[in-house]
Amino acid sequence: MGEQTPHMRKSKFLSLCMAALFCLMCLPTTSKAIDFKIKGVWINMFEYGDGGNFLQKDRNGKHQQGWGRWGEDQFEAKTRVRLQLQALASENLSGTLYFEVGAIPWGRGSRGGALGADGDRITKIKHAYLDWTWPGTSIQSRMGIQRVFLPDYVTEASQVFDADVAGLTVSVPFSDNFSLTAFWVRPFNDNWDGGSDLNSSHYLDNADIFGLTLPISFDGLRVTPWAMLGVFGKNAFRTHNALNTASWYYGFEGNTDYGIGLSPSAYAFDGKENVYAYATACWTGLTGEITAWDPFKLAFSFNYGSVETGEEALNRQGWYASLLAEYKFDWGTPAIYGWYSSGDDDDPTNGSERLPNIEKNNESTSGLTSIATLGTWTLGRDAVLGSTLAGTWGVGLRVRDVSFLEDLTHTLHINYYQGTNSSDMARYIKGAPSAYTIIQPNGVDYNNANYYGLYLTDRDKAFEVGLSSQYQIYENLKFLVEANYIALWLDNSQSVWGGFRDNSGVFRHANSTEDLWNVNASFIYKF
Repeated sequence: MGEQTPHMRKSKFLSLCMAALFCLMCLPTTSKAIDFKIKGVWINMFEYGDGGNFLQKDRNGKHQQGWGRWGEDQFEAKTRVRLQLQALASENLSGTLYFEVGAIPWGRGSRGGALGADGDRITKIKHAYLDWTWPGTSIQSRMGIQRVFLPDYVTEASQVFDADVAGLTVSVPFSDNFSLTAFWVRPFNDNWDGGSDLNSSHYLDNADIFGLTLPISFDGLRVTPWAMLGVFGKNAFRTHNALNTASWYYGFEGNTDYGIGLSPSAYAFDGKENVYAYATACWTGLTGEITAWDPFKLAFSFNYGSVETGEEALNRQGWYASLLAEYKFDWGTPAIYGWYSSGDDDDPTNGSERLPNIEKNNESTSGLTSIATLGTWTLGRDAVLGSTLAGTWGVGLRVRDVSFLEDLTHTLHINYYQGTNSSDMARYIKGAPSAYTIIQPNGVDYNNANYYGLYLTDRDKAFEVGLSSQYQIYENLKFLVEANYIALWLDNSQSVWGGFRDNSGVFRHANSTEDLWNVNASFIYKF
C-alpha cells in the first residue's frame, strides 16, 4: 500500500470519530448515566434545469453554459446526510453535536462523490452547543455553535438574520404569555491575516451582534417585537490583502462566500486602495399573526435597519414590510400576500437605501417562493433573484396542502416581482466610468456576480410559478417533486441595461437573457 495522503488520513479520522459516537450510544446505561439520543435526515436529490443564471450570452457574445452560481450542470444528482447526537443528563442539562456530510454532487472528487468516494471537506460540524437551565429557575441558556434567527410570520424566513453562528442565547419565560430571548453572537474574529502588513494581523477584525426578541402570545394572537445591534471592526470581513475585493462591504472575497448584505451601493476608492471603515448596525422589527378568526389567518411583518460607517457612501438604511391573508378549507389553504422593500436611489455617493442584512442564511426557507429566493430546505437550487426580498416589491397567490389522494399533497404558488432600485443605478453597475465602483450585495452586477441573485431596477420585472408535490412513502420517508419557472423581463434600453462603452472605449452590447426553469425530485428519510 502507498503512503496515505493528509486527505485520506483526515477522512479516516472523521470516520473513526463517527464510529466512536455510535459506539457510545450502544453502551449499557445506569440510572445516573447519560442518555444518548440521535436523529437525522438523509436526502438524495435529482435535478434538471435550463436557463442557467438567466444569461444566454454575455456582453462579449459568449454562451453561458450551466446554472452559473455554483458552477452546476444542467443535470445534478446530490446527497446530504445530517446526524444530530444529544447527550442528555436531565431535562435541565444536555449537549448537542450536529454533523453534516455533503451536499455531495455525484461525481465531484473534491466533495467525495467521485470514483473511490475519498474526498476532503465532506464532513463538518454544523452545531455544537450546550443547553442548561439555571438552578432553581426556568431560565434557559444555549452556548456554542447554533442556529440563531429573527422571526417572520409572513415569509417564514427572516429578511435580516438567520445563520449557524457561535454565540450565547438566554431565554427567560415571564409567564405563559410573555418571554424574552437575548443573544450575543460573534460571526467573525481573528480571520484577518494582515495582508502585506503582518503586524496588523487579527487587528480590529471582530464582528459582534446583540439581539432581543419579546414573544407575546394570547389566544388567537401572537406578536414578536425584536431589536438587534451589530458592531464591526474595519477588518472584520477581510481575509487577505487590502487591495483585493472589498469583502467587508460586498461580503464576498475569494471563496469566503459570506454574502453579507451590510454593504452599501458603493465603496470609496481613493486611487490607491479601497476605503475600509468601522461600522455600527441597528435593526428593529415587529411581526405577528392573528388566528382569532380561525380558519382565517392574517400575518404581518415590518423590518428596518441601518449601517453607519462615518463614510456617507458606505452607509446603508432601508426597510421591508409584508402582509399575508390565508383561509383554511377542507380541500386546501389558499392565501394572498404582498411585500414592499425600499431600494437604492440614483446617487451611489450617498450610500444604499436597501435593507441591510446578514445573509449567511441556513435553515431559512421562504413559504412564499421556491427558487426565486430561499425556497425549500432540500438541495434544490434557489436564491436566483436574491436570498432576500431586499430591493423588490411584489404580490402573490398560494394554495397549499391540497390533497386528492391519501398521503399525497400539493402546493402551488404564483408571484410577481418588480425592483424598487432606481433604474439610473444601472449605468454605474454595467460599467460606465465613475468615481465609485459598484459592489452591491445580492449580485448587483448581473453580468458577472450572480452569487446572490439579480439587481432589479424599477423597470425590471419577473414572474414565478412553482408547484411542489409530496408523497409519504413510509412514516419516515417522503418523495418530493418540485417544478419551477421564472420569466424575466429586463429593461434593455440603452439608459438601463442596454449597450454601453466601457472604460477602454469598447462598446458592449446588452446581455442576451432567457427564462429559467428547473425540476427536482428528492427522497427524504427523516427520523
